Amino acid sequence: MSFRNTDPADAAYVEDVSPGSGALPPRAWYASSDAASLSLNGRWRFRLSPTADAEDDSFAAPGYDCGDWAEVAVPGHWVLQGDGAFGAPVYTNHRYPLPVDPPRVPTENPTGDHLRFFDLPADWPAPAAPDAGGEGGAVLRFDGVESCARVWLNGTDLGEFKGSRLPHEFAVGHLLEPSGNVLAVRVHQWSAGSYLEDQDQWWLPGVFRDVTLLHRPAGSALDFFVHASYDHREGTGTLRVDSDVDGRVLVPGLDIDVETGQVITVPVRPWTAETPHLYDATLVTGGERVPLRIGFRTVVLEDGLIKVNGRPVLFKGVNRHEWHPEHGRALDLATMREDVLLMKRHNVNAVRTSHYPPHPAFLDLCDEYGLWVIDECDLETHGFTGQGWRDNPVDDDRWTPALLDRAARMVERDKNHPSVVVWSLGNEAGTGRGLTAMAEWIRGRDGSRLIHYEGDANCRDTDVYSRMYADHAEVDRIGRGLDGGPLGRRRLPFILCEYGHAMGNGPGGLADYQRIFEEHDRIQGGFVWEWIDHGIRDERYGFAYGGDFGEELHDGNFVCDGLLFPDRTPSPGLVEYKKVVEPVRIEGDGAGGTVRVTNTFDFADLSALAFAWSYEVDGEAVETGALDVPALAPGETADVKLPEPPVDGRGAETRWTVRAALAGDSAWAPRGHLVAWAQLPVSERPLVSVPASARPAPDGRGGITLGPGVFSARTGELTAVDGIDVVGLKLDVWRAPTDNDDGASWQPDARHGPLWRTLGLHRMRHRLEAVEPGEDALTVRTRVAPAAAEVGLRTVYRWTSDGTRLRLTVSVAPEGDWQVPLPRLGIRFGLPAGDRVRWHGGGPGEAYPDTAAASMLGRWEATVDELQTPYVRPQENGARADVRWAEIGQGAGRPALRVEGEPEFWFTARRWTSEQLDAAEHLTDLTPGDTVWVNLDHGQQGIGSQSCGPGVLPRYRLRVRPAEFSFVFSTP
Repeated sequence: MSFRNTDPADAAYVEDVSPGSGALPPRAWYASSDAASLSLNGRWRFRLSPTADAEDDSFAAPGYDCGDWAEVAVPGHWVLQGDGAFGAPVYTNHRYPLPVDPPRVPTENPTGDHLRFFDLPADWPAPAAPDAGGEGGAVLRFDGVESCARVWLNGTDLGEFKGSRLPHEFAVGHLLEPSGNVLAVRVHQWSAGSYLEDQDQWWLPGVFRDVTLLHRPAGSALDFFVHASYDHREGTGTLRVDSDVDGRVLVPGLDIDVETGQVITVPVRPWTAETPHLYDATLVTGGERVPLRIGFRTVVLEDGLIKVNGRPVLFKGVNRHEWHPEHGRALDLATMREDVLLMKRHNVNAVRTSHYPPHPAFLDLCDEYGLWVIDECDLETHGFTGQGWRDNPVDDDRWTPALLDRAARMVERDKNHPSVVVWSLGNEAGTGRGLTAMAEWIRGRDGSRLIHYEGDANCRDTDVYSRMYADHAEVDRIGRGLDGGPLGRRRLPFILCEYGHAMGNGPGGLADYQRIFEEHDRIQGGFVWEWIDHGIRDERYGFAYGGDFGEELHDGNFVCDGLLFPDRTPSPGLVEYKKVVEPVRIEGDGAGGTVRVTNTFDFADLSALAFAWSYEVDGEAVETGALDVPALAPGETADVKLPEPPVDGRGAETRWTVRAALAGDSAWAPRGHLVAWAQLPVSERPLVSVPASARPAPDGRGGITLGPGVFSARTGELTAVDGIDVVGLKLDVWRAPTDNDDGASWQPDARHGPLWRTLGLHRMRHRLEAVEPGEDALTVRTRVAPAAAEVGLRTVYRWTSDGTRLRLTVSVAPEGDWQVPLPRLGIRFGLPAGDRVRWHGGGPGEAYPDTAAASMLGRWEATVDELQTPYVRPQENGARADVRWAEIGQGAGRPALRVEGEPEFWFTARRWTSEQLDAAEHLTDLTPGDTVWVNLDHGQQGIGSQSCGPGVLPRYRLRVRPAEFSFVFSTP
């Protein structure tokens, strides 16, 4: 049974809940064979109509005059081409951008007609009689079309299909002509299939993956299935290749030459994500030779754990949507390879293909370089949450054939990839009989992998207990078996299929999660949401997000929640994640001169790594050397003696830094690539001594001098240090709220940003109470408080000097009942526009209390502009942690201002104020001024993951309490 629109003028198949008609059964994908193929990618003629029935299908007939049509690139999305002439992208998180009236769609249904004219190569085999795709004919393959397409070749209607991120093939051998072939494709933006594709992403219609013509010689395989398991006890692999036609399987590296369907067991090197050994092979049939790359591995659920080759695995994963800032989901091979290389270089070992099967070439790369893959079906019906899941297709038998078709097209396409260890039924689609049918079909077809689905808390159809954004305490309870859920009842392994929401500045708390993962065996890791910001390159905004194209319904910058910026520059979040999940643990007692090294790989030993030490005095390395660490097996630990300190570090801060880097070139990074590191303190930093020997004195111009400092006699504000102008130095508690500060709309109780704004922390008032010159100090007393509130911060600035240096001690005493933590606590001031900054502290990138694992202590240098982190939506960024001292240069030939902190401080410098940063919606809204605004913070609120996940852990909250801190100003 199918639903059809009663209006005969509509294209009824658009609203048909069936998966389509005319397409061949799904089969395994492979990149090439010795049979002929012809890519039909390139420039296609294109016409856009506002509705599905605005044009008839006469355009599909040979001889149709399309001379006035435009052109688009295929693969591509038409809304990202034509400079706006073909409509615009639409972003929603889970709300359907069409009325929820399944399976019906609006009459206003943008429809793109595509034409491609092509000739067959001169050596193309002669056309054959009508066939089923493998009897001497040809097939036309579409790897991805959003969301519904009808196809004609030379005027013949081949059929139609839905399932945007899935392949569809048509038998066309009997229709081909040597020249003048006309391929016509009509694509509708909305269809019944749209109800099954409500993923958190841009809605982007078009033919966005490859279109290929494949010759299918007589005797070629329609399909084949490589079964390659590994027995870790015996060290042997068992191979069987099933094919629907007889043939042979050749594996030269194993001296194998067997018939298809025959089982053979031989000693092999296994495939894992850490040791991705592949054997080149060939499937030889009567009509074709197909190259294979075979990886031997076995995936089982045993002892309540996911085990590969007999060992539990810990997923250090990311969720990956396909994305390119100009081309959307139309990715080329080079971009896919860049993603894989970036993952490997940042210690990522797993990918969940959220929330659809990726381009199949991406899985080839995962096989080659080594990544565990959870392959997810193209299914999400999240928008039905708005009506309590009423009419959800997943629990409606009439939609089950479409669900089964999607499951089959994923499994059949990707079944020969060793990297795929888990099938996922989809995402956020509620529960229902359709999911059970999918799981049963998958188990019947492929029992060699596990099944995942997060949306069913009872895990009825799955082998994994999966959750999203559970907070640290809950994950710990689950690890201890105290939650009473499926983990406790069925001893299922647990993963966080989404956590660490990487939206804007963040995510925070990753290191705290990782400690819990490593403490409990049954917690087998997680997948950070997500890999890349989905910003669209735009002249007006830099990168555009939801609402920037005039959408009537959108979810703003929630689409920019990745570990990479849209141009694939790693964010601080990815640098932090690399450090948190590094596969070597380095600990020790720096003063005792020993270091403990633990191999936390699941399969690889440490023979590929070279270890080195450096000894640092006040942040500068005075000597380096190699460290002899044995090639530890997974899980093994060794205590290694460090050399004697090369210099006498008394009276200075000293530390060891131990690094583990690639000993030689690998497939994914060059020799010397840093994999893991740790710093071991030896001696602490000495205190900054500034004896109060200078006296405040009138300067004769209405000011007060104290050593190198000049102050306003009326306000007590510092106006200059050694001739360097200083503007507006005062207590500061405000930061431009991050996406995680603002929190998600469904988590109002823990949103700090709005609460801060409601209290008025962005508009604090400073009341001067006294300016008190004394014998050896200038004391300024103030009260800092927001309007319309009784809370306040009694603040005392005490200035002293030894004649050449100026010391400020700030004392803060809270008044009233503060119900929220502070964004920051420190001082802010302006300096004449400077250029370079040097500092001894954490670097090279930004850090906050719960994102500081990757902050390496040392001496660093950067321009003021380089200190900024270009989040797509501007927000608090750029702080450097644990700063001992910083110098802000004033340009060539001019003195720099040096600031030393006691205790260490957070340092930020930018060419705009926090208020200007707060007001900006895009990076292009920020205009550099003539003043560099410097924040020296005693404390910062943590970041958390509240944009979708849990908030800031209690130990990272900046609670309002009495505080005292000091800074010393000088000119070096």
